[in-house]
Amino acid sequence: MTEPAPAPDRPPQERVRVLVADDQDLLRGSLRMLVDSDPALTVVAEARTGREAVDLAVSTRPDLVLMDIRMPELDGLAATREICAASDSTRVIVLTMFDLDEYVYAALRAGASGFLLKNTSPEELLRAVHVVADGQALLAPEVTGRLIAELVRSRPGHPERPPWPVTAPRLTPREREVLILIARGRANHEIAADLHLSHATVKTYVSRLRTKVAARDRAQLVVFAYENGLVQAH
Repeated sequence: MTEPAPAPDRPPQERVRVLVADDQDLLRGSLRMLVDSDPALTVVAEARTGREAVDLAVSTRPDLVLMDIRMPELDGLAATREICAASDSTRVIVLTMFDLDEYVYAALRAGASGFLLKNTSPEELLRAVHVVADGQALLAPEVTGRLIAELVRSRPGHPERPPWPVTAPRLTPREREVLILIARGRANHEIAADLHLSHATVKTYVSRLRTKVAARDRAQLVVFAYENGLVQAH
C-alpha cells in the first residue's frame, strides 16, 4: 500500500472536524485516538447511538462523520440520511464489517460519501478521511464500483425510490464519457489523461453531472451510472 502523503500542519481552527459514531466504547475510543493523532484532524464529538449521532451532527456541524452502519436507536443508514439531508457540508464515511453489505449500498444512496471496512489499517483510514474531507468523496473507487455493480445485479427492482429520476437526463456524449469513467473508478487526473482534457475541464464536467442528476457527490454519480445502465455489472 502506498504511504499517505503527510497531512498539512493546519492551525486548530482549520482542522477537519470529525464526529465519531460507534456503539462500541473500545472501538469508538480507538477511532478518537487515531483521528486526534493527526495534526490536521480533530474529534469534536462522539456518539453511541444513531439518534445521538444525528443530534450531535446538527449541534456541532462537523466536516465529516465516521458512522458505524449498525447502531442502536437509529441505524447508521437512517442516521446518514438525516445528517446528509440536514447539511450539504457534512460528509459521512460508513464503517462496516463486510465489503458486500447491502447497507453500504443503501448508505451511498442516502448520501454517504464512501465506506471503509473496520479492518482498514490506521494509515488508510486517515488517508480516507483526508480524501473525503477534501471533497473527492469516493473511497477506493474500484472496490466501491464493484460493490455497487454486485448489488445492482443481485437486487433488480429495488423498491426504494432513488434520489434522482429513474430515467437518465439528457447527457452530452462527453458527459456520458466522463460519467462512465467515474463509475469505472477513474480519478479526475486519469479522466483528463484518458480524454485528453485539462484537469480543470474534467472538474467542470463532474460538477455539471452532479447538477444534472441531482447527485450529492461522486459516490452517487457511480450509483446513478450503474442504476441507469450506463455501466454494466460484470
